[in-house]
Amino acid sequence: MTQPNRPSPGGPPSLAEPRPAPVVRSAALPARDPLPATAGGPGGAVLDVVVPVFNEQDDLERCVRRLHAHLSATFPYPFRITIADNASTDATPEVSAALDEAFEEVTAVRLEQKGRGRALRTVWGHSAAPVLAYMDVDLSTDLNALLPLVAPLISGHSDLAIGTRLAGGSRVVRGPKRELISRAYNLILRAGLAARFTDAQCGFKAIRKDVAGTLLPLVEDTGWFFDTELLVLAERAGLRIHEVPVDWTDDPDSSVRLLRTAADDLKGVWRVGRALATGALPLERLRRPETERSYGVPAGLVRQLLGFCLVGAASTCVYLALYALLRTGAALGPQPANALALLLSALANTAANRRLTFGVCGRERVLRHQAQGLVVLGIGLVLTSGSLAALDLAVRAPAHGAEVAVLLTANLAATALRFVLLRTWVFPEQPPRQHNALARSPR
Repeated sequence: MTQPNRPSPGGPPSLAEPRPAPVVRSAALPARDPLPATAGGPGGAVLDVVVPVFNEQDDLERCVRRLHAHLSATFPYPFRITIADNASTDATPEVSAALDEAFEEVTAVRLEQKGRGRALRTVWGHSAAPVLAYMDVDLSTDLNALLPLVAPLISGHSDLAIGTRLAGGSRVVRGPKRELISRAYNLILRAGLAARFTDAQCGFKAIRKDVAGTLLPLVEDTGWFFDTELLVLAERAGLRIHEVPVDWTDDPDSSVRLLRTAADDLKGVWRVGRALATGALPLERLRRPETERSYGVPAGLVRQLLGFCLVGAASTCVYLALYALLRTGAALGPQPANALALLLSALANTAANRRLTFGVCGRERVLRHQAQGLVVLGIGLVLTSGSLAALDLAVRAPAHGAEVAVLLTANLAATALRFVLLRTWVFPEQPPRQHNALARSPR
């Protein structure tokens, strides 16, 4: 880490928050390689553990001494512990300065503004360690999970690692109120942002420095939602997130304001979801060159199928509502009503699938995609119109209920065909770029 001056008697030196780097649509991240034994350089730290604090004069010394003793006894690489003081108003700066003087591996810095996310962004942005981590000062998480947390990052297996209290193998002691809030929040993340990680709020996370350098400029939050936003963007970019079941004991004296934090988190979920839906985030600059596929299932198929089903369900409801409105309100015949309802719902369907299902951002090829979507619409129109024509031939003056039932069945068949055409023709997956050994392989 870039060392600040040694602390003055009044407390640790201030560390200015780095300005966010301009978001440039550059190349993807390099290949994820294991860190060499000399990754930290001569005398440099391989791991930098950040402890964000605000008015923690009573718990800080106990936490840092225990963490230092654990790392000294169990961690095989050079390490650093950074105390990030978030504008504390009690004796926390003096305690931080004393710990900085007492231990060579401890560095105390001070930020003049509050915010856990701001502290992590600032310290991680200045750190030179190839692996960056943080944990809460209350040490609710058992420290025996620290080495399993950072080992996949050092070995090159994963990009980020998180402790989870909601996975099998975790042992958690906490009250029903916090348990309910935590599980409800993760359900919101799964429903609203399609998150697959199990625990966003556990204060026990790590990230590789190269990933942090590219990912942090995209994260806007400076408070408690910071790490949730970090994980959502990393997951959407296809980065690998390793989860470690932890033993966790609730701190009854925690200073976190649950209601205010929950409200801020919901605002963050809305903001991030809107940015992902509109393609405002250049996630392509976070993707690794190697493709990580599971055998037998094409990459992204499950996620794309889920997104397509959600968009298709909404589009089907809109289509049926429009058809009923045009048939009864506008008094149109079945064929014109079907064609117009299908056209209006399909335009929105193509746009939604382009952004949400297949992750195509920006305006490039948007007209071409809409034109191809209209071709797919034509195929659906043939199926549904043919079904109506067959119904008219079989039953003279069919009831509206029969028309709707036939249209629903035909629309489901058209929907399945639409997914295949969208995936293979309209939004085909780009072939992966050859890289390193793949480019040199005779195969």
